[in-house]
Amino acid sequence: MDVGVWESYDDLGKGFAPRLARAVVATVFILYTVMGVLNMLWYYHRDVAQTIISGVCMTGVLGLTLLHISPVAPKLRRSRVGYALLAVQALLTYAPMTIFGVSFVSVPGLVAGSALLILPTSIGVITLAAVVCGSFLVMSNLLPGSPLDIAFYTINVFIMSLVVYGLTRLATFVIAMNAARNEMAKVAVAAERLRFSRDLHDLLGYSLSAISLKSELTHRLVTKNPERAEEELSQIIDISRQALTDVRSVASGYRELSLDEEAKSARSVLLAADVSVHMEMEHEELPTRVRTVLATVLREGVTNVLRHSKAERCDIVLRQTDTEVTIEITNDGVPDRPQQRTLDSGSGIQNLSNRVNRLDGELTTGTVDGGHFRLRATIPTGRRAAETRSAALI
Repeated sequence: MDVGVWESYDDLGKGFAPRLARAVVATVFILYTVMGVLNMLWYYHRDVAQTIISGVCMTGVLGLTLLHISPVAPKLRRSRVGYALLAVQALLTYAPMTIFGVSFVSVPGLVAGSALLILPTSIGVITLAAVVCGSFLVMSNLLPGSPLDIAFYTINVFIMSLVVYGLTRLATFVIAMNAARNEMAKVAVAAERLRFSRDLHDLLGYSLSAISLKSELTHRLVTKNPERAEEELSQIIDISRQALTDVRSVASGYRELSLDEEAKSARSVLLAADVSVHMEMEHEELPTRVRTVLATVLREGVTNVLRHSKAERCDIVLRQTDTEVTIEITNDGVPDRPQQRTLDSGSGIQNLSNRVNRLDGELTTGTVDGGHFRLRATIPTGRRAAETRSAALI
């Protein structure tokens, strides 16, 4: 995934979805409360004082309901604080009912919805059923002989409880999805940084080592063999230009390496370091991704030979069969004691292993008989493996 895509999404919707979800839920709850106040004021002809008192109680119930879409909502659920607030909400709902009667019977829907959110599922469902049945009984006493009104208010309580629960859960899911999207964006950025760091290590580690060695060789040849020194300088310029091209390709997110060119460059660099080279490169046309990974293995292997050994001979052998291709880089001059890892030791072998594994291959390293070090990478090239690799990223 391109990091720029993630950043564009993040700039477009950063925090917008949670704010929109909370705004929609809050608007629905607030309008429902306003409707309750208007119902008392206009339909039941309550005086201003009673309307204000009922409005305060409804506002309290509303405020406690809105806590479920606030950042503190996760702490309220299944907690003592949440249970206490649910009890306060129930008190603000049922106590005024003794004064305002039928005009307050739709408010319990908010309490039932809160119970579904705070209490365990089974207890919440039981509480919902109790609230709905209680509303039915209250309405039966307040509105005797009005079955349609009783059914209307009872169903209204049930629907409102589901609205509170459903909208709150929906807003919670939107907020969680937005947080997950942000985390995915961070992971994508981290992966891109890792890719960039890995590719720079593979590119500049080899190129700078080659430039350093050839520069030292040129320095020695300037007075002894000017023509050879001029040839080495020309190769240094070529390597520098190629390194610049490679760095630009890393920045663009795509880089293809030529196995044959890397083999020629490896031979030249090793010879410049006074390392005898035996190279066998027997292969047919290889898939681009396989070829690029093999070239990267060759480049990193040569870099390790130059940096971590006092090699006098290096054998590079590449073999291809009908099902797989294998490259082996073996060198002598391995120190008796392993070199202590330093801050600039890099992570080239680990990077190579990750690249090879993504193509269903295997990379192994270790010492062999005679005090030699061997790096071996095997990558399948069969048709089935190629189909698997088609979606893999280098």
